[in-house]
Amino acid sequence: MITKGIRGATTVDTNSTEALEDATLELLNELIKQNNIAQEAISYVIFTLTEDLNAEFPAKFARLKLGWKDVAMMCFHELDVPNSLKMCLRILIVLNCDENFSPQFVYLKNTKGLRS
Repeated sequence: MITKGIRGATTVDTNSTEALEDATLELLNELIKQNNIAQEAISYVIFTLTEDLNAEFPAKFARLKLGWKDVAMMCFHELDVPNSLKMCLRILIVLNCDENFSPQFVYLKNTKGLRS
């Protein structure tokens, strides 16, 4: 067994708890669906937000709404690069998996242009 990272990103409409919750859960659910993720296989999760998003910790929603109470999670701010995408939430799920697992990255809303 090895570990692999699964990336995802989305934009958030407003800097509010409700908007962050909706965006976080939408992205996590899509990552889970496209990669068939079982909670027991998750090693850890990193959430990053652009500096214009600070209304709540995204990890809170994974714990409360998805039941990820035993998953190590951390939230950070992204580097504030000039002209970079604003109102952006990124997630990195590090998964314990087989060598042949091929991660499916997920880019929603205005983040679709971040990766081809």
